[in-house]
Amino acid sequence: MKEFLLLITIIFFHILDDFHLQGILASMKQKNWWAEHYPDKLYKHDYIIALITHSFSWSFMVHLPAFVYLYITGKQMPLFFLIISFVAHICCHACVDNDKANRHIISLVEDQCIHLIQLIGIWMMFVLYR
Repeated sequence: MKEFLLLITIIFFHILDDFHLQGILASMKQKNWWAEHYPDKLYKHDYIIALITHSFSWSFMVHLPAFVYLYITGKQMPLFFLIISFVAHICCHACVDNDKANRHIISLVEDQCIHLIQLIGIWMMFVLYR
Protein backbone atom coordinates (compact mmCIF):
# COMPACT_ATOMS: atom_id res chain seq x y z
CA MET A 1 0.00 0.00 0.00
CA LYS A 2 2.85 2.43 0.84
CA GLU A 3 4.36 1.83 -2.59
CA PHE A 4 1.10 2.57 -4.41
CA LEU A 5 0.56 5.71 -2.33
CA LEU A 6 4.09 6.81 -3.21
CA LEU A 7 3.42 6.35 -6.94
CA ILE A 8 0.17 8.31 -7.01
CA THR A 9 1.69 11.05 -4.83
CA ILE A 10 4.63 11.40 -7.22
CA ILE A 11 2.19 11.62 -10.15
CA PHE A 12 0.04 14.16 -8.28
CA PHE A 13 3.08 16.32 -7.51
CA HIS A 14 4.05 16.10 -11.20
CA ILE A 15 0.62 17.37 -12.25
CA LEU A 16 0.75 20.10 -9.62
CA ASP A 17 4.16 21.40 -10.68
CA ASP A 18 4.01 20.81 -14.43
CA PHE A 19 0.57 22.38 -14.91
CA HIS A 20 -0.38 24.56 -11.95
CA LEU A 21 2.81 26.02 -10.49
CA GLN A 22 4.74 27.06 -13.59
CA GLY A 23 3.17 30.50 -13.82
CA ILE A 24 5.19 32.87 -16.00
CA LEU A 25 7.87 30.19 -16.53
CA ALA A 26 5.49 28.42 -18.93
CA SER A 27 5.84 31.41 -21.25
CA MET A 28 9.42 32.34 -20.44
CA LYS A 29 10.78 28.90 -21.37
CA GLN A 30 9.74 29.57 -24.97
CA LYS A 31 12.20 31.39 -27.24
CA ASN A 32 9.24 33.03 -29.03
CA TRP A 33 8.12 34.75 -25.83
CA TRP A 34 11.51 36.44 -25.47
CA ALA A 35 11.58 37.44 -29.15
CA GLU A 36 8.13 38.98 -28.83
CA HIS A 37 8.72 40.80 -25.54
CA TYR A 38 12.41 41.67 -25.98
CA PRO A 39 12.99 41.95 -29.74
CA ASP A 40 16.40 43.62 -29.30
CA LYS A 41 17.78 40.08 -28.66
CA LEU A 42 19.43 41.18 -25.42
CA TYR A 43 17.81 38.23 -23.65
CA LYS A 44 17.80 35.65 -26.44
CA HIS A 45 19.23 32.86 -24.24
CA ASP A 46 17.27 33.63 -21.07
CA TYR A 47 14.72 30.96 -21.96
CA ILE A 48 17.37 28.45 -20.81
CA ILE A 49 17.23 29.81 -17.25
CA ALA A 50 13.44 29.51 -17.30
CA LEU A 51 13.72 25.88 -18.49
CA ILE A 52 16.23 25.04 -15.78
CA THR A 53 14.26 26.85 -13.07
CA HIS A 54 11.07 24.99 -13.93
CA SER A 55 12.95 21.69 -14.23
CA PHE A 56 14.56 22.19 -10.82
CA SER A 57 11.16 22.91 -9.27
CA TRP A 58 9.65 19.86 -10.99
CA SER A 59 12.48 17.54 -9.96
CA PHE A 60 12.26 18.73 -6.37
CA MET A 61 8.49 18.23 -6.27
CA VAL A 62 8.51 14.71 -7.73
CA HIS A 63 11.42 13.60 -5.52
CA LEU A 64 9.89 15.04 -2.35
CA PRO A 65 7.40 12.16 -1.80
CA ALA A 66 10.22 9.68 -2.44
CA PHE A 67 12.41 11.38 0.16
CA VAL A 68 9.53 11.21 2.65
CA TYR A 69 9.07 7.54 1.73
CA LEU A 70 12.73 6.88 2.60
CA TYR A 71 12.25 8.59 5.94
CA ILE A 72 9.05 6.69 6.78
CA THR A 73 10.40 3.30 5.75
CA GLY A 74 13.81 3.86 7.34
CA LYS A 75 15.59 2.95 4.10
CA GLN A 76 19.08 4.35 3.66
CA MET A 77 20.18 5.46 0.20
CA PRO A 78 23.61 6.96 -0.55
CA LEU A 79 23.55 10.76 -0.88
CA PHE A 80 25.39 10.71 -4.22
CA PHE A 81 22.66 8.40 -5.57
CA LEU A 82 19.97 10.90 -4.55
CA ILE A 83 21.90 13.84 -6.01
CA ILE A 84 22.49 12.05 -9.32
CA SER A 85 18.79 11.18 -9.59
CA PHE A 86 17.77 14.75 -8.78
CA VAL A 87 20.18 16.33 -11.29
CA ALA A 88 19.50 13.75 -14.02
CA HIS A 89 15.78 14.44 -13.82
CA ILE A 90 16.40 18.19 -14.00
CA CYS A 91 18.41 17.72 -17.19
CA CYS A 92 15.96 15.27 -18.75
CA HIS A 93 12.94 17.43 -17.94
CA ALA A 94 14.61 20.54 -19.38
CA CYS A 95 15.53 18.74 -22.62
CA VAL A 96 12.04 17.30 -23.03
CA ASP A 97 10.38 20.65 -22.37
CA ASN A 98 12.75 22.34 -24.82
CA ASP A 99 11.87 19.76 -27.46
CA LYS A 100 8.20 20.59 -26.95
CA ALA A 101 8.33 24.37 -26.40
CA ASN A 102 11.13 25.43 -28.75
CA ARG A 103 12.14 22.71 -31.14
CA HIS A 104 8.50 21.63 -31.69
CA ILE A 105 9.50 18.03 -32.32
CA ILE A 106 7.25 16.46 -29.68
CA SER A 107 3.67 17.11 -28.66
CA LEU A 108 2.22 17.65 -25.20
CA VAL A 109 1.12 13.99 -25.19
CA GLU A 110 4.66 12.81 -25.96
CA ASP A 111 6.06 15.25 -23.39
CA GLN A 112 3.78 13.87 -20.69
CA CYS A 113 4.49 10.24 -21.66
CA ILE A 114 8.22 10.86 -21.28
CA HIS A 115 7.65 12.55 -17.92
CA LEU A 116 5.49 9.60 -16.82
CA ILE A 117 8.37 7.26 -17.69
CA GLN A 118 10.62 9.47 -15.55
CA LEU A 119 8.14 9.29 -12.67
CA ILE A 120 7.90 5.51 -12.84
CA GLY A 121 11.70 5.38 -12.90
CA ILE A 122 11.89 7.49 -9.74
CA TRP A 123 9.25 5.34 -8.08
CA MET A 124 11.00 2.09 -9.03
CA MET A 125 14.37 3.38 -7.88
CA PHE A 126 13.08 4.22 -4.41
CA VAL A 127 10.82 1.19 -3.99
CA LEU A 128 13.26 -1.41 -5.30
CA TYR A 129 16.35 -0.06 -3.53
CA ARG A 130 17.37 -2.29 -0.64
